[in-house]
Amino acid sequence: MAKGTRAQVRSRWPLAALVVCAVTGYIFVASGVSAGGSDLRPAGGDVSSLIEDRSQRIGEQRETARELRRQIDSLSITDEDKGSKDRQERINKLKDTTGLSEVVGPGVRVTLTDAPRSVDIPGLDPNVLVVHQQDLQGFVNALWAGGAEAVTMQGQRLISTTGVKCVGSTVVLDGVPYAPPYVIEAVGDVSALNYSLSTSHAANTYADYAERYELGLAIKTLDRVTAAAYSGTVGLKFATAAG
Repeated sequence: MAKGTRAQVRSRWPLAALVVCAVTGYIFVASGVSAGGSDLRPAGGDVSSLIEDRSQRIGEQRETARELRRQIDSLSITDEDKGSKDRQERINKLKDTTGLSEVVGPGVRVTLTDAPRSVDIPGLDPNVLVVHQQDLQGFVNALWAGGAEAVTMQGQRLISTTGVKCVGSTVVLDGVPYAPPYVIEAVGDVSALNYSLSTSHAANTYADYAERYELGLAIKTLDRVTAAAYSGTVGLKFATAAG
């Protein structure tokens, strides 16, 4: 590499580091900004509206982080840094596999919803009438088993480190709370995806409960599904290098 080129690359790193610091600071203060100096656990109010508001704000922050990441990539990687064509192809392939690039194609949408409040069966455990973590995970696993190229839930890209937890009447996905309906979309071979759903024990169990207790279940084939690139952090605390 020529001396001039090295100087240009070195000069770009301080700016890239500044952008990284900006992203980190933005994430740390996000909860403070969202709270507006008030308690994050208000005593009253419309819970659904609160969840929707928090989710919308976090979504906006994720989009900002995604744009800043694109800027960092453009600042820190020059044409000469990319190396050979084969190396770049490997990088692009890994981005697709790890969920760091957008995927578009035909696919399937699965929508799960709690039973309506009008359902009142004496002696029935009320937990039966709501969508749980294991229900969502069961459908997601069935879609992966069907060869899905990419899967999203509530518009968020799911990767190997994505955590889904049930908290009260909501589901928390990577720290973001969501209320039903829960929408799962997958890009892939439509026939294979539908077959995997139809043969999944977890999906069939939920379908039985949906028929019995009016839980919501809708499966729709789509000509075009867009799975946005994952916008969260991908750092691993516990990992072992593959042999």
